Amino acid sequence: MAVSTEHIFSSEEKDLDKPSGCFQKRFFVTFMLFLGMANAYVMRTNMSVAIVAMVNHTAITDGHDDVFDDECPNWNLTEVEESQDGEFVWSSAQQGYILSAFFYGYVITQIPFGMLAKRYGALRFLGYGMLINSVFAFFVPIAARRGGAWGLSVIRFIQGLGEGPIVPCTHALLAKWIPPNERSRMGAAVYAGAQFGTIISMPLSGLLAEYGFDGGWPSIFYVFGAVGTIWSVAFIIWVYEDPCSHPTISEREKKYINNSLWGTSEMKIPPIPFRTIAKSLPFYAILLAHMGHNYGYETLMTELPTYMKQVLRFSLKSNGLLSSLPYLAMWLFSLFISVVADWMITSERFSHTSTRKIMNSIGQYGPGIALIAASYTGCDRVLTLAILTVGVGLNGGIYSGFKINHLDITPRFAGVLMAITNCSANLAGLLAPIAAGNLIDNQPTIAQWSKVFFIAAAVYIICGTIFNIFGSGKRQPWDNPENDHINDNHEAQRHNSSAPVTIVPASPEKTKQ
Repeated sequence: MAVSTEHIFSSEEKDLDKPSGCFQKRFFVTFMLFLGMANAYVMRTNMSVAIVAMVNHTAITDGHDDVFDDECPNWNLTEVEESQDGEFVWSSAQQGYILSAFFYGYVITQIPFGMLAKRYGALRFLGYGMLINSVFAFFVPIAARRGGAWGLSVIRFIQGLGEGPIVPCTHALLAKWIPPNERSRMGAAVYAGAQFGTIISMPLSGLLAEYGFDGGWPSIFYVFGAVGTIWSVAFIIWVYEDPCSHPTISEREKKYINNSLWGTSEMKIPPIPFRTIAKSLPFYAILLAHMGHNYGYETLMTELPTYMKQVLRFSLKSNGLLSSLPYLAMWLFSLFISVVADWMITSERFSHTSTRKIMNSIGQYGPGIALIAASYTGCDRVLTLAILTVGVGLNGGIYSGFKINHLDITPRFAGVLMAITNCSANLAGLLAPIAAGNLIDNQPTIAQWSKVFFIAAAVYIICGTIFNIFGSGKRQPWDNPENDHINDNHEAQRHNSSAPVTIVPASPEKTKQ
């Protein structure tokens, strides 16, 4: 039987046990993780802005021009993109290698760091990993000027390695610090840092590229590298692995967190039950939802702007406000809907399971419908932009859906599960531009683009439906603390076959979980 976290406290227990005040330690941990996620996405996206200023576009001769569709009229747009050519003559292929080098390093460290964090703790892997990412940002200008495209790719690969721990270790820390009835808004607040970081990175990187020191674009990496270094040091010094290790946390808050998470004042983490997890349908529901989301999100965010450029003859990059509008919508909506999700749970009108499924349906069905609608907007630029903004905005529902669901089904192994699903999801996301490129293949017609949108919409809707069928908000039996007694006794029996096995019955206090 699954261990329910649906109703951990009665209303009287909540009032008595929950500490009051805005300056709780778990809130500070959430704030620092938010800044860390924002910093991570700044480091991830700033190269896409910087490389425009780094490359000498006039000197590049790829032997072909951009292909445009002639179905829509060529409006007399008022956009003028007069950009000063940079110092590097890199082909489009070389630029692609540079931009992708970071993600190769990022993907391959997901699962290893997730497992190491479970064994040795998540705090220092996250802090030192982001410190490596930030420090190596200072070497980007040197690598580009002395090592060329390949030298720069190596540095970006190392930065990706350093950022690998950010998601699994963040999830592991949230599992140790955030009670179940606060997970939606705390988790959404942390992961909304991704959109906040993107919103900050795009305009600031553009300003630094044009007005910054040392030629402009190098200042992007110096400034953000310094900010990231300061955050990493502060995180390592001021944040602690769990409530029990925090020297100044109040006893009331520590008991509130630990009792709500583990059913006891102590936390025990046994070996990872890989075989049982491999048979868990709720785990596969999260995995497929995560993969489907990344595929659809990459299509939504990387291919719709290309569609608007090739077919609608309009580039979102010509206006910094418009290009960041979808991210802003997703950030704001994710914060709003997370409060609604936690209210649904604390009001006891909805279970964890139903809340996660409702939120995830908004986060995946919404963008899926938006992609279908984008196939029928024809040459209407304003309507397409509106659909893009609404679709990405509704995508914010996933933070209160599958994204935080790891913590529901297995708070003790949430970091490992997030490492597995996030690694798989990033690989799935890489397929989106490949599929779109093969479908378009120098034929950027509305009909061909409709196929791209319909495939992404189908992935969104199918994976969201699978989550609705097999997903769960209940703590799973393979993460039941009561089974630790059985496992411990079985282990003792294995070493001493003559020793009798005593199964300790569950205490009433621990049945809260």
